[in-house]
Amino acid sequence: MDQYLSQLQTFANENLMPYAWNIVAALVIFIVGKWIVGRLANWSSRMLDKRVDATVAKFLGNIIHIILFAFVVIAALDQLGVETTSLVAILGAAGLAVGLALKDSLGNFAAGVMLILFKPFRVGQYVEAGGTAGTVKEIRIFATIFGTPDNKVVTVPNGSIMSGNIVNYSEMPTRRVDMVFGVGYDADLSLVKKTLQDILANDERVLKDPAPTIVVGELADSSVNFLCRPWVNSADYWGVFWDTTETVKRRFDEAGISIPFPQMDVHLDKQD
Repeated sequence: MDQYLSQLQTFANENLMPYAWNIVAALVIFIVGKWIVGRLANWSSRMLDKRVDATVAKFLGNIIHIILFAFVVIAALDQLGVETTSLVAILGAAGLAVGLALKDSLGNFAAGVMLILFKPFRVGQYVEAGGTAGTVKEIRIFATIFGTPDNKVVTVPNGSIMSGNIVNYSEMPTRRVDMVFGVGYDADLSLVKKTLQDILANDERVLKDPAPTIVVGELADSSVNFLCRPWVNSADYWGVFWDTTETVKRRFDEAGISIPFPQMDVHLDKQD
């Protein structure tokens, strides 16, 4: 029995004791490092939360936590004598492969961060972006959700939105309604202009300042085109557009003002 205990002690002295300090040091590095990483990650999340959207702050906080924790693990393994150079190379190669595989998703994420930081539009606004026009329902990290006027829900990748033009129809409090009304060449232009002015003056939704613009804009092939451009509150845009178009047709009919349709005169030469 004493012989076995002596052999066990000899084995421990030759094989375990030299590594005992390294094991204890590695455990200390891991435990203390994990505690510090948790505190740093929480602190960075709070700092980010004050400056960026909560969703982005949480996502970036998780990334910071993972990166710092990876450093702690590598430091602990290095203390145990594990060759970490090859491990770092493997992790780097794996990260590169994942980055290439997820390049579109990462691009959408970066675009989502830009949308949240610079705020070209907000939830509830009517926007045209990424080939879609609709009311913004939700801005997510990777995509933005639109609700279209015909009650469809469209999910547009944020990368597509940031790569093109963004038209925000709700950002400004007022908008100009651009309308064109064609009348016949035999129409009394003064009567046409007075009729359009009267229609806009009787619409309470039309703003007095800036004043509406009513001018002859074009002498077209079959008509004299009047440009009618009143200013309205953004919420009244389509109501004014549709109601004015209908009222113009009714008032023009009452006043005997013709609205011509495209036509072509063909002259035939009769030969003997």
